[in-house]
Amino acid sequence: MTHTPDIISFTPLLRSTADDTATVERLQAATLEILERIGVCFPCEPALGVFRRHGASVDGDGIVRLTPELVARALATAPRSFVLGGREPRFDLTLDGTRTYLSTEGVGTLVRDPETGAERSSRKADVELMARIVDALPAISFFWPPVSAQDHARTAPLHECHAGLTNTLKHVRGATTVHPRQAQRIVEMATVVAGSEAARRARPPICGNVCTISPLSQDDVGIAAALVYAGAGIPVSFMPMPTMGSTAPASLAGAIVQGEAEVVSAMVLMQLAFPGAPVIHSNIVSAMDPRSGGYIGDIEAPAERLITRLGHAWGVPQLCGPSVTGDEAHIGWDFGSRAGIGATLLSGTEAEISGDLGGLLNGYSVLDPAFIILQHELVMTARRTLAELPADADLALDVIADVGPRGHYLAHQHTRDHVRGFPLPLRHRGAGYGSAEEAARAELTRLEREHEPEPLPADVLAELERILAEADGDAERLAL
Repeated sequence: MTHTPDIISFTPLLRSTADDTATVERLQAATLEILERIGVCFPCEPALGVFRRHGASVDGDGIVRLTPELVARALATAPRSFVLGGREPRFDLTLDGTRTYLSTEGVGTLVRDPETGAERSSRKADVELMARIVDALPAISFFWPPVSAQDHARTAPLHECHAGLTNTLKHVRGATTVHPRQAQRIVEMATVVAGSEAARRARPPICGNVCTISPLSQDDVGIAAALVYAGAGIPVSFMPMPTMGSTAPASLAGAIVQGEAEVVSAMVLMQLAFPGAPVIHSNIVSAMDPRSGGYIGDIEAPAERLITRLGHAWGVPQLCGPSVTGDEAHIGWDFGSRAGIGATLLSGTEAEISGDLGGLLNGYSVLDPAFIILQHELVMTARRTLAELPADADLALDVIADVGPRGHYLAHQHTRDHVRGFPLPLRHRGAGYGSAEEAARAELTRLEREHEPEPLPADVLAELERILAEADGDAERLAL
C-alpha cells in the first residue's frame, strides 16, 4: 500500500496582485540602499567625471554612491517608449509596453555544423546564415547575433553588426563592448544604413548591449562604449548576470537587488551624460551548481516576472522574459519541457523584448542552427493553442448539409480548398518526417537555399565595407 499524496492546486501566476506591487517596491528600496550605502565601481574616468559634475559621491577607488534623489532625477529623463528601427518601417519595433517582440540571443562561441554535426569555432558566415534564417521566421522580430565572428578576432563585434545589417530587414543588436573609437565606427555604420543622422536618431537600425561585472562593478570599456552609443541616440540595454552563490548572494531576492544596483547605476550615468538617451533594463539571474561550481542558467524561479516589473517601475522598457532555451547540450526531453513552458509563458510576459530564440544549447554556448526552427515552432504552437476562436470562424454549415449523415468530406471542394491550411505539427508537413528534429533540419536547409532578403543598395554596401576595412586596420593599435 502506498500513501496517496495531497492534491496540489495552482494559482494563476501572471495575475498582478497587491503583493506583487509590495514586493517590487521592497526590491526597489533595497536597490536604492545598495546604491547609496555600498556603491558600484566605475573603472572609467569619463564616467566618474560625469558623476562628479552631478554631485554623486566618488571615492579614490572609483566607487560611486548615488542618493535616491539623484537616481530619481536622472531616471525621470529616460524615455518610457521609443522605436527600434527596421530597414523598412514595417519592421519597426515600438517599445511601449503594449506588445512583446521576440528576439534571438547571443553570443555563443561554437557551432554544431549542420552538415557534419561536429562542433567548431563560430565565424562570420554563421552570423550571416542566422540573420537570413531569422529574416524568414515571422515570430522573431529582433536579430541578436547568436554566435561571434571569431574569424575576425578583435573586430568581431563590427563584423557581427555588418552581418546582421546586410542579411535581414529586421532590427539588429549591433552595438556592444568595443573600444570607444570602434564604437564610433559602429555608429557610423548605423548612420549609413539609416541614411542620415536624423533618421538614425528617429529610427535607429541597431541597438547595443553592455554587461556589468558582478558583483557591483561596471566594465570600463563597456561603459565608455555605452557613452558613445547614448550620445548618438543608439538604444543600449544593460545586462547584469548575477550568479547565486558565486558572484551574487545565494538568495534570489539578494541576487536580484544586486543586479538592479548594477543596471540602475549604468542607466543613471547615461541620463546624467545625455538626458533622454534611450536605455533598456535587463537583469538575468543564474545559479551556481553546488556540486561542481558550474553555471545553471535555467533556474525555475519567479525572477523573470519580478524583474520585468522592476524595469517598468524604473520607467524604461524591459529586455528578457520567459526563456525558450536551456542548459542542455542536445535537443531532447529537457530541452522540450523547458522550452515548451517558456513558449507558453511568452503569451503572458510584460517584457517588450523577450524569447531568446537563438538556437543556442549547452549554457548558451553552442549554436545548433536547426534548433531555432524548433524554438520558432514551439512559440507558434503556443500562440495557436492560446488563441481564441474568432467570432466569425467558418462554421461550414452548407458543407455539412451537402455531405449529410453518413457521408464523407474527402471529395468535397471545401476540403480541397482548405486541407493544406491545417496547423499541422512540424513533422507532418512536407514530405512527412520521422521526428520534429528531422523536419527542422530539412526546413533549415530549405531556407538556407531559398531565402534571400532584399539587399542594401550597392553604395551603402561599399560604404560599410570601407568602415570595416578602417576598423580592421586599427584593430591592433586599439587593442583592449
